[in-house]
Amino acid sequence: MLTRRHIRVKVMQCIYALIQSKDDSLEKQEKFLKVSIDNMYTLYLLMLSLLIELHQMASNHVKLSSKKYLADTNIYPDKEKFIKNRLLVQLSRNQRIKTLLANKKIQNWYLNEEYVKIIYKEITSSGFYDTHMSSKTDSYDDDLEFIVTLYKNIIAPNEKIYEYFEDDKLTWIDDFPIVNTYLVKRLKKAKPHSGEDYFLPALLKDQQDMVYAKDLLVKTLLNNDKWEKEIDGKTPNWDKDRIAEIDNILLKMAICELLNFPSIPEKVTLNEYLEIAKEYSTPKSSIFINGILDKLVKEYKTDGKLNKMGRGLL
Repeated sequence: MLTRRHIRVKVMQCIYALIQSKDDSLEKQEKFLKVSIDNMYTLYLLMLSLLIELHQMASNHVKLSSKKYLADTNIYPDKEKFIKNRLLVQLSRNQRIKTLLANKKIQNWYLNEEYVKIIYKEITSSGFYDTHMSSKTDSYDDDLEFIVTLYKNIIAPNEKIYEYFEDDKLTWIDDFPIVNTYLVKRLKKAKPHSGEDYFLPALLKDQQDMVYAKDLLVKTLLNNDKWEKEIDGKTPNWDKDRIAEIDNILLKMAICELLNFPSIPEKVTLNEYLEIAKEYSTPKSSIFINGILDKLVKEYKTDGKLNKMGRGLL
């Protein structure tokens, strides 16, 4: 689920948080890194469980509307079509998801039901809902396409949900689009026979990813002065205050990766940090960072400091 780029971003966030808090406790930052990575999976489970909660709310609504004094004015060929949605039923009956939500004590939507109501109201008043409920087509693929459409057009862009996550955990703001994109891709590939574990992918490819994350954080922080000198040597005419904080962090991480992670090709390192700079720093940051790293790579190769091996990992 998490790529190496996501991991680099998490490390960058940890270092930035350390600088802002002026807390030089390496132990705290390692803990923050692990919690931040784990919280990303919690966010994935939250968005998955939101679909389940919406299905439950729809079921409750149908039950209430079946009573004469709460008769539903909307007439569709099958007013229960939404609650019969095969993908939603598949998720709602998934015992592995239920167990994991219970074990992690994830009750956000139960405790904040108003957000589920907001989403449900938007869904049922949308043209997507009306078109689907009016259609006589009935298959797993139709149901899946409908849910993906709702997710992409109503759930993911919802400002109230975004504000809720922003207030709950600050790092979720950066995680939200990543989780949404991954979940949509996962849903699109779901099949009627998909096992329960299909919807619960591993957070990391393997344990080596976590080792990489911790090593990158620790080696960047412990050698901060060394990386600072490397940067100063390539920016003699620059006032330190003129270099954006994020640029400074990304440069140190990139230098650390170039010199301390022989299995990662220098081209991968350069490309990854330039892409991160484009997304998280100033418009000209990637050009600035590329110029410095390019000089350093040439220098390291000349001095025999850049010893790479293997195919590397993204």
